Amino acid sequence: MEILKGADVVAAINEELQDELKKFGKEIPHLAIIRVGERPDDIAYERGAMKRLNGIGLKCSNYIFPETITHEEFTSEFKKVNEDKTIDGILLLRPLPKQIDEKAIETLIDPQKDIDGISPMNLAKVFAGDDTAYAPCTAEAVIEMIDFAGIDLTGKRVTVVGRSLVVGKPLAMLLLKKNATVTICHTKTKEMENTCKNAEVIIAAAGKAKMLNDSYVGKNAIVIDVGINMDENNKLCGDVDFETIKDIAAMATPVPGGVGTVTTSVLAKHLIKAAKLKKIF
Repeated sequence: MEILKGADVVAAINEELQDELKKFGKEIPHLAIIRVGERPDDIAYERGAMKRLNGIGLKCSNYIFPETITHEEFTSEFKKVNEDKTIDGILLLRPLPKQIDEKAIETLIDPQKDIDGISPMNLAKVFAGDDTAYAPCTAEAVIEMIDFAGIDLTGKRVTVVGRSLVVGKPLAMLLLKKNATVTICHTKTKEMENTCKNAEVIIAAAGKAKMLNDSYVGKNAIVIDVGINMDENNKLCGDVDFETIKDIAAMATPVPGGVGTVTTSVLAKHLIKAAKLKKIF
C-alpha cells in the first residue's frame, strides 16, 4: 500500500505560495485568529497555524477572549476585527461557548475575509460550484491531496463518511466538481459497510476513532482519513483502523501526518488569495 503523506503536499503548496508572496512586496497578507476560551485542541491548532503561516512569511495576530464572554460582548469585539482594514483573513476557532450564537457570527463575517468558508455566502458558492468561494480548509485539503497524488476522479465511485458542514457536505460538492460519483454515508445509513466496500475512493470524516476497518474497504481502494481522535491508549488516530486496511487498500493517508498537515497550508493559500483580491478591488 502506498502511503500519501501530507508533508509532500505541503512542500508543493508552500513552494507555490512563496512565488505568490513575492508579488506583494512589503504588504504582507495578515490573518486574524479568533479564539474564545482555552480548549487544548483550539490552542494546538492556533499554534500550528501561526507557526506554518509565519514560516511562509505571512503575518498572524491572535485575538483571545475568555470563555465567559457574553454574546453581545463577543459580537462587538468580533465586529472590530471584521472591520479592520489591515486584516485580510479571519479564522474563527469553533465551537464557540453555548452562550454565543455561532450562526449569528457566521452571518456577520465578511465573506471576503472568511477564508475558512463558514459564512452562508461562501457555503452557497461552494454548493453552486463557484470558483470565487472559500471552501472549508479541511475539505479543500482533501482535494489538494487527491490532486497531488494524480488521482483522476472522473466517473469514480467516491463515498464520503460524514455529513457535517465543516467537511462532509462541502467536500461532496468539491468532489462533484471533479466529476466523481458521490455517495454520502451518515449515522442513519443502512448497510454502510457494503456501500463503502463498493467505493473506489473512501473519505472518512465521521469523527469516530477507528470506525472504518477492513470490512469497509474494497480491494485496491484509495482511503483518505480526515478524522482526528484519541484511541483507547490516548494516542492520536484517525477514523480508519489503519493496521487492518494496509494489505487491502492501494493508497491511504496516515493520522497524524495526513490531511490535517495540509489544512493550514490551504489556510495560507486562502489568505494570499484574499489579500490579492483586496489589492485588485
